Amino acid sequence: MRRKADLPVKICAQCARPMVWRKKWERTWETVKYCSERCRRDAKKTVSKP
Repeated sequence: MRRKADLPVKICAQCARPMVWRKKWERTWETVKYCSERCRRDAKKTVSKP
């Protein structure tokens, strides 16, 4: 069993908060960019604005 401190960490591309690996992201950890659905939506809004 791993300790929480030993899990991989990434920084969210939108809010710059650290996010810790989750079992839910086990298969897609390499492609995870955002910590939440809200950050993903907000990132799309800022890119599409002129």
